[in-house]
Amino acid sequence: MAKVYYDKDVKKNELKNKTVAVIGYGAQGRAQALNLRDSKVKVIVSELPGTPNYRQAEKDGFIPLPAAEAAKKGDVVHMLTPDTVQAKVYQADIAPHLKKGNALGFSHGFNIHFHQILPPPGVDVYMVAPKGPGTLVRDMYEQGQGVPCLVAVAQDATKKAKTLALSYAKAIGGTRAGVLETTFAEETETDLFGEQVVLCGGVTKLIQRGFETLVEAGYQPEVAYFECLHELKLITDLVYSKGISGMRHVVSDTAEYGDLTRGGRVIPASAKTEMVKILGEIQSGAFAREWILENQANRPMFRALRNQESEHLIEKVGKKLRKMMPWIK
Repeated sequence: MAKVYYDKDVKKNELKNKTVAVIGYGAQGRAQALNLRDSKVKVIVSELPGTPNYRQAEKDGFIPLPAAEAAKKGDVVHMLTPDTVQAKVYQADIAPHLKKGNALGFSHGFNIHFHQILPPPGVDVYMVAPKGPGTLVRDMYEQGQGVPCLVAVAQDATKKAKTLALSYAKAIGGTRAGVLETTFAEETETDLFGEQVVLCGGVTKLIQRGFETLVEAGYQPEVAYFECLHELKLITDLVYSKGISGMRHVVSDTAEYGDLTRGGRVIPASAKTEMVKILGEIQSGAFAREWILENQANRPMFRALRNQESEHLIEKVGKKLRKMMPWIK
């Protein structure tokens, strides 16, 4: 079982008298920077001039700096730019300004785990990964609560990296809820696996296949949309708040019996064979290499598949039906 840390476990504040440079002012960057500032941490932020995120940072009372200048001024540099540009930003603007004793932080381990970023030996490398979107991280902090986080250390040059990481987690509200100890490898590999097999890849294909089955059997696409996509939120909300067994206690007995007797036929145990293969591709670095090369080639397959999927009938039907449901907006 994972070691869990709470407020009471973080007795020393390693961020005291340090400047934290948050690189990237997207949803996570904004939430973490504001929470750090409200926790009395000295924070500077970096964002590209002329962008909506830059204007938001100014509106929030920051003076956004170029990444190189922020890295030069920061004792702790926390990378919150998108994974696909992180290595480029690091090489051009961060690496030249890292000094011995500095700390380099992340909220996802991809670029460290797959060696796209290679920090110098005298620098601490840590991860604090909130398990929720930036808006939730900020909202919970303002309510006096927090979002659970994962914490990991990849390089402990000062022998204080873990304490610093926990101090960072506490400052953004994570230790109010609980911070679980992990590794860069575990966080990265499980995150990619969850996205590909369940949360994105698995769920979207299940929705599409169910929709196609009903439409091909002669049912109206609009009715198929409601049954296979729209009502999914009702179930996932229940699973999210009550767990799978809790969801089954809330739905009708008819729905639960259908779940218990038919679900395994749709997703049989044999499906795990393919899941194991996908996990192997993640663990070996094959997926990372494929995705890195795809980006270097200007994403031809990614763009083609995205365009192809956007033409699916379920997208056209959904666009029409969502106009009937103003509460979704």
